[in-house]
Amino acid sequence: MTGFRFVASSAVAHEATYPSRKDEYGPGSPGLLDLGLAQSGTTIRKSCCGAKRPRAVRLLFESVDLIAVPAQPSPRRPSPRWLRSRRRLADCRLLRFTCPFDMTGSPTITLPAVSPERRPVAFQFVGRHFDEAALVRAGDAFQRVTDWHTRHPAL
Repeated sequence: MTGFRFVASSAVAHEATYPSRKDEYGPGSPGLLDLGLAQSGTTIRKSCCGAKRPRAVRLLFESVDLIAVPAQPSPRRPSPRWLRSRRRLADCRLLRFTCPFDMTGSPTITLPAVSPERRPVAFQFVGRHFDEAALVRAGDAFQRVTDWHTRHPAL
C-alpha cells in the first residue's frame, strides 16, 4: 500500500508541470505519475494509515552514519516499452531500492556512475533523519576521490 502513497505524492509534487508538459518527461515518469493521479482518496488514506517508520531502520542508524545501496537494479536502462508494460507499481523494478527509504522518510542522495561496460548506473547514500548535511559531505567526498561522475556512457 505504501507504493500508492509514493506515486500519489509524486503526482502532487509535479502538479504544476504534469500533465501539461508531459512531453518533457522521460519515458518512465509519465506512467508513475498517471498511476498516482488515478489513485482514489480511499486508497491513499489506507496507505497513510499503515505508514510508520520501520524500527529496523531507526535501529540501524543508531550504529552507522550512512549506508550505500544501489539506486537501480542493473546497469541496463529499461526500454520505454518495458516501462509502459508495467501497470502496477509493485512490478516496477526501478523503485525496488529507492522506495523503501522514501517510505521511511530517510534522506538520500543519489550519485551517478558508469559501469565497466560504460552503461549508466546509480547508487545512493541513505542517512539519519534530519542529517542531510552528512549526505552532502559524503557525496562531495566520493566525487573528490573518484571520477565516476565525469564518465559518460557509451551511446
